Amino acid sequence: MKKFSVTIAGGGSTYTPGIVLLLLNNLDKFPLSNIKLYDNDEERQKIVADACEIIIKEKAPEINFVATTDPELGFTDIDFVMAHIRVGKYAMRELDEKIPLKYGVVGQETCGPGGIAYGMRSIGGVLEILNYMEKYSPNAWMLNYSNPAAIVAEATRRLHPNSKILNICDMPIGIESRMAKAIGLKSRKEMNVRYYGLNHFGWWTDIRDNEGNNLMPKIIEYVKENGYDVGEHSDGSWQHTFQVAKDVQALDPETLPNTYLKYYFYPNQEVKHTDPNYTRANMVMDGREKQVFSECKRIVEAGTIEGTTLKAGDHASYIVDLARAIAYNTHERMLLIVENKGAINNFDETAMVEVPCIVGSGGYEPLTQGNIPLFQKGLMEQQVAVEKLVVEAWIEHSYQKLWQALILSRTVPNADVAKQILDELIEVNKGFWPELN
Repeated sequence: MKKFSVTIAGGGSTYTPGIVLLLLNNLDKFPLSNIKLYDNDEERQKIVADACEIIIKEKAPEINFVATTDPELGFTDIDFVMAHIRVGKYAMRELDEKIPLKYGVVGQETCGPGGIAYGMRSIGGVLEILNYMEKYSPNAWMLNYSNPAAIVAEATRRLHPNSKILNICDMPIGIESRMAKAIGLKSRKEMNVRYYGLNHFGWWTDIRDNEGNNLMPKIIEYVKENGYDVGEHSDGSWQHTFQVAKDVQALDPETLPNTYLKYYFYPNQEVKHTDPNYTRANMVMDGREKQVFSECKRIVEAGTIEGTTLKAGDHASYIVDLARAIAYNTHERMLLIVENKGAINNFDETAMVEVPCIVGSGGYEPLTQGNIPLFQKGLMEQQVAVEKLVVEAWIEHSYQKLWQALILSRTVPNADVAKQILDELIEVNKGFWPELN
């Protein structure tokens, strides 16, 4: 049986040890000969890589492990790139969140002005990795889950239309796991879903079990009362997100919404609920980042992973499913962010939409979702315009188009506020964004 070589781009990420553990837990389904970590921040990656080396040595010593900042070494002779990069790291995420909040506007890493700022940083980073892969391993596939996925997907559509890249997001997977738990199923894989939208901006329209029974009424009944809160331990901000899904669901009671829609429908409540001095970025830096890095250092000092608190990233298990679908032509049904091309009948052909696709060795085949209602269509057209304007602003170095993108975002109240936020974001993103004129 062929063994595959994988490069994890964003090797210094706090999620990397979980992804490595996940890959090692699935070697029976997806055998590996090489795991490579690639990052442009050697110091940060070393903390994670030294621990991953011990993990691999103990769990699967036959796998060759490399951690590098050299693109040629990182991307030569590989089958898959799993990319989850964060250009500017959490320090820039903090600014993405806090600058809009000063103006009473949603401060969030992928939605509104923060998502636009992050997108302007991410485009170049993702394209750089795609170029490395195509130069050193032209037959490889890139599985990209770097945020903000919608903007990055539009950039790759415009600038790399023929590249072997699949853009994916784990949020619908996490929500589906909660739906399954809410109605007593063992796994989300017992559900077949119909879903359409944009990334972080979509709706489930039909959910069936493997026998074809309609599960929607039961899940809707639960969500009307509880949102997607199923009593799983999660920090306060996530708990709030899962609970307020019931307010979003009320806007179209026949469907089930992606949680991120709350930022577009209830922006004032979200701003009120957020501490402008201590945002999600601070929670992550003080929480997961400290925990993961200190645990990696402890593993290195102990020279063993015995007693580790690191866990396989279950939320990322879809990455293994996706790689397997390509490697073994499994024709698994998965949500991907793809060019519309008729998947949604009454919508922009060139929009990057999130829909179920059948995935095999030749790539993906979107499942058609037919016509969508006016409410969703109007919302999506506005949001697609934001995403396309951001990418055009990046390509053309256009201040005007980026200002227009901010004005069009449902989270921003008017053009004056959009301009003030934009001017501050330009100042702090020097060196990360193209110079705008």
